[in-house]
Amino acid sequence: MSVQLLLIFDFIGTVAFAISGAITGIHKKMDILGVNILAIVTACGGGLMRDIVMGNFPPQMFVNPFYVLVAAIVANIVFLIMYFHKSVPLKYSGVYDRGLFIFDTLGLAAFMVDGVMIGVNFGYEDDLFLLTFLGFLTGVGGGVLRDILSVQMPAIFVKHVYALPVIIGGIIMVWMHEIMHTWNTAMVCSFAFVIILRAMARHFRWNLPKVKF
Repeated sequence: MSVQLLLIFDFIGTVAFAISGAITGIHKKMDILGVNILAIVTACGGGLMRDIVMGNFPPQMFVNPFYVLVAAIVANIVFLIMYFHKSVPLKYSGVYDRGLFIFDTLGLAAFMVDGVMIGVNFGYEDDLFLLTFLGFLTGVGGGVLRDILSVQMPAIFVKHVYALPVIIGGIIMVWMHEIMHTWNTAMVCSFAFVIILRAMARHFRWNLPKVKF
């Protein structure tokens, strides 16, 4: 396994989810502190929940706050850009939704990989269920906390096949390793799979069945 490759996924996930959290905070008319908090929670919340499940205390975000700092820097950059460009033309009114989708998808895919690899590093390489769950929790946890703090229904329950690609991606990642005996290929392919499936779900308007009244 390439440690450098895993660090790249960590960084991609942190930046993507920090942007996602900052965009949501700005859309909800939060002040700069609220935007920072929401960005940090979105970027680091999934890892925090994963560490609690794994009994890794204190959680990594407190032991090594590098990614907390990255999330805060990204949040302030996004805030300043939006602060000095307040008037968005009407034809760009869909930018919020598209931006949130793009960065959410990147964060989901990157942190799914991260969650699975954390389980592997803890010695659970042969436990498919645990590895898939850790990938799922790390991927969706920050987004769920973001949505709860911004007082909206978590996207995991209602939107664009949000969680299913993460679950399937985690399973594919573990199976690919068992077949090919290399985590690097498994990480890249499962990362790409989550992005492609999410993009297809949005394009073709796929959603899981739900009861309509």
